Amino acid sequence: MNDKQQQTPTDFPLVEPQSGCGCDATSCCSPATTEPITELVTGTTSITTVDTTLSFRDRLGGWKARWGLGRMRYTVAPGLYAVGEPAAQSPVLVSANYKLSFDALRSQLAGRSLWILVLDTRGINVWCAAGKGTFGTDELIARLTAVGLGDVVSHRKLIVPQLGATGVAAHEVERRSGFRVVFGPVLASDLPAYLDNGQRSTPAMRQVRFPLRDRLVLIPVELVMAAKYWLLATVLLVLLSGFGSDGYAFERIRITGLSSAVFLTGALFSGAVLMPVLLPWLPGRAFAVKGIWAGLPFIVATGWFATIQPQILPNWAMIAAWSLAFPAVTSFLGMNFTGSTTYTSLSGVLKEMRIAVPLQIGFAAAGLGLWVTGLFI
Repeated sequence: MNDKQQQTPTDFPLVEPQSGCGCDATSCCSPATTEPITELVTGTTSITTVDTTLSFRDRLGGWKARWGLGRMRYTVAPGLYAVGEPAAQSPVLVSANYKLSFDALRSQLAGRSLWILVLDTRGINVWCAAGKGTFGTDELIARLTAVGLGDVVSHRKLIVPQLGATGVAAHEVERRSGFRVVFGPVLASDLPAYLDNGQRSTPAMRQVRFPLRDRLVLIPVELVMAAKYWLLATVLLVLLSGFGSDGYAFERIRITGLSSAVFLTGALFSGAVLMPVLLPWLPGRAFAVKGIWAGLPFIVATGWFATIQPQILPNWAMIAAWSLAFPAVTSFLGMNFTGSTTYTSLSGVLKEMRIAVPLQIGFAAAGLGLWVTGLFI
C-alpha cells in the first residue's frame, strides 16, 4: 500500500437481494452500505477494509442464521476485501459470500495483512457451494477478473479452502487466468499456523473432522425447518382424532390426539436431535437407516408406556400405524443431515434418496391409513 491509500476499518457491505432475483446473479446484488475506503494506486478500484473482530451484531446475525432466521439472506457482497494493510505481495484467500463463512475466515486473521476474494455463492457456504458449482472454476475466474486482481497483486497465487476443491479445477483456473490455485487447510482456525508455516499444510490440517460440537450447531436450523411441518401434522391429527364409530368425541382428542402429538414430537426430537448427537455410533452407512435407529429409544419407551396405559394405543391398528409412521419420519429427518456432514458424497446421497424417499412416503401413508382405521375400531 502507498501513501495515496487511506485505511479505516468499516463494516463490509451486506447484500440485500433486489425484488425478483434472489441474488442469483451479481447484477442483482447491491450493497446495503457502500463505503469502500481504500483507494488503490490504479485509481480504478476501491476496496473495503474489514475488521477481524466480530461485533455483537455479527454474533447476533450468526446466531439467527443458525436458527434459520434470514439464513438465505445472510450474505456479503462478492468482491475483494482487505485485512490489515496488504501489499502487492500479500496472500489472497478465497471465500464464499455466506456471511458465516466470511466471518469464520476473517476472525482468524487478527494482526495479519492480506486480501480476501469473495465469490458469489448465492449465500451458500464453501463446501455446499462447491458441490452445487457456485463456488467453482467459472465464478472464481470471473470474480478475479471483475476486481482486477492482476493489477492489485504482483504474484499469481490463490489460496482456496480445501473443502472448495470439488468445485474448482486448479489447472483450468491457471490456464484461463494465469493464477495458480493452492488448497489451504480444512478449518479456518488452522489458517494462522498454515500461513506461518510457509503456506504448507500438515496432515492434521487436511483431515476433515466432525466432532460433537460441529454436529450440535446443526440442530437449531433443522428444528426450525421441520417445525412448521410438525405443527401442521400435529394440528391435523389432533382434529382428526375426535372422529370415531360413535361420531365426534372430545374425549378421544384428549387421549388419542394428545398422544399423537407426543409421538410426533418424539419423532422430531429423534430425527433432528438424537440423530446428529449419536451419528458416529448409529449402525449403517445410509442416513435413512441411521435415522430409524435414532428413533429406536423413543419407540421402546413408548411401547413400555403403552403397556401400562393401554388407552394410548388401544388396538392393533394404532400400534401398527405408529410402528410404520414413526420410523418413516425419523428416517426422513435423518436424511436432512446428508448435506451437512463429512460422511456422504453427492452420488451416494442421490442413490440413497432414490431408494429411501419412496419407502418413507409409503410407510408414512400406510401408517396414516392405519391410524384412521384405528379410530373406528
